[in-house]
Amino acid sequence: MDLLFFLGLALALGFKHSYDADHLVAVSNLLVRSRDLRRTALMSVSWAAGHMLTASGITVILFVFREILLRPFLDQFEVLVGLMLISIGAIYLLWEFRVLHRIGLLHDHAHEHPAGEHEHPHFHLRRFGDHGTMFGIGVVHGLASNDELLILLVASFAIATIEGLLAGVAVFSLGVVLGMVLFGVGISYPMLRWGDAKVRRIIGVIASVLSIAYGILLLLGFQGVNLIGG
Repeated sequence: MDLLFFLGLALALGFKHSYDADHLVAVSNLLVRSRDLRRTALMSVSWAAGHMLTASGITVILFVFREILLRPFLDQFEVLVGLMLISIGAIYLLWEFRVLHRIGLLHDHAHEHPAGEHEHPHFHLRRFGDHGTMFGIGVVHGLASNDELLILLVASFAIATIEGLLAGVAVFSLGVVLGMVLFGVGISYPMLRWGDAKVRRIIGVIASVLSIAYGILLLLGFQGVNLIGG
């Protein structure tokens, strides 16, 4: 197989993979809180970095041992993804409707802003910031739903070298980053440009409900969908 074609395939598969529905419903719950496009882009990169940390490692292991039979084992991680989606959605709803305030996990601070002084909720456990949370979500996602990486793995057998596979995984990762950043900016820009607090809240609640519903479907055995490839 021509290396250039292999790398092109890797880029396309990475971009497609970023649009798995379980990825989008999970990150939407955090991106809806972003206040500028630069932060949105960096949060998207954080998710992609966590995703590729585990997904790439699994791909290299499968390449070295040529053991596609491990896939049924990997599929069990869908349960973990389902539980994560339910938790993310539930936590956002608890935050949005100030349940976390009432039990002391969140409190408000006043901030100066061009539009005037206003308050933001703050977690006491600040070490779990948005970037770290996005990275952790990406790590869990990297353990499951890796159909495109398995396609890349099979294609890499024609390359027959670990170096070629690593190059393919690197380009695949670039595709994942590009896809997620594009999605992140796409969801954030309309809210930053036209949305007020009420619109942001409605979108956040919808994303949370979808996250919980999709997580339940995964636990019930639903195979998942991709917004680009079905």
